[in-house]
Amino acid sequence: MIKYLKNNEIDIVKWDRCINQSFNGNVYALSWYLDIAHEGWEALVENDYERIMPLPVSKKYSISYMLQPFFIQQLGVFSTKRLNPEVINKFINHIPAHIKYVNINLNSFNKVKNDSLHLVKNNNHTQDLIKEYPLIAKKYSTNTKRNLKKGLKNNLSLMKNIKPEAVINLFQLNKGKQIEKWKSQHYHKLTRLMYSSVYKGKGLVYGVFTEANQLCAGAFFVKSNNRLIFLFSGADKTAKETGAMTFLIDSVIREFSPSQLVLDFEGSNDPNLARFYKGFGAKKIEYMGLEINRLTFPFKQLFALYSLLK
Repeated sequence: MIKYLKNNEIDIVKWDRCINQSFNGNVYALSWYLDIAHEGWEALVENDYERIMPLPVSKKYSISYMLQPFFIQQLGVFSTKRLNPEVINKFINHIPAHIKYVNINLNSFNKVKNDSLHLVKNNNHTQDLIKEYPLIAKKYSTNTKRNLKKGLKNNLSLMKNIKPEAVINLFQLNKGKQIEKWKSQHYHKLTRLMYSSVYKGKGLVYGVFTEANQLCAGAFFVKSNNRLIFLFSGADKTAKETGAMTFLIDSVIREFSPSQLVLDFEGSNDPNLARFYKGFGAKKIEYMGLEINRLTFPFKQLFALYSLLK
């Protein structure tokens, strides 16, 4: 039996146990991560937390809706037991009727066969780190190898455990200027996620410095549930000129291989980023975006537009 639970009705201990024992568990669905990324999240729970589905519910104009939260790539159904399209459909059908608009991402293990649903394919890229580093590096693309040589030639250096703010500031001063939808509350939430992850022993913050000891690139990874997620990064013009991001990712691959970890690049639908990730030997993994619109005109169109702008 699937039950719909409000935030204060969820047994956090059982919830996190399910995520950690699930074959498809990920850090995004752990209670502490959800508490920061989407305060007041709700849930669908089957039986005694055998299968669960986080619901990032919000309210606007007295209308309940769900959009994919910032800093969470995939949610959907997580399970300690077998999953199939029928189970996924069952959970989708149990999303409460009072939630009028849904635009969220399921996880890559959630296979859906339902022609009546509006589904969109998204791309992620992952790299198994089970092999020895030389075997992984051997399969780098020509361009990746060229950028790596560039980084070594420019005498770049890597430093671990730099302050989260340093990476965030680097992003804000560069790429962040082009992203209008990122507001101060998003940067504040990201800072909390980074510090909480580091505090729990799951967050890793790296910085790449030039020969003149200037920070030119930085990245934040979360290590949890057998995955090393490349969650956030920042870089300036110098980083592009010196191959700093290639140098950083290669250093992380070198550090964690061989291991049972999967390096999760957390994207991308962007062809240029996808090419960059594939350069390290990453494989494309699809996951589905789900949209449900139970609204009537004019809210039907307004919420669809709002989800794109958010």
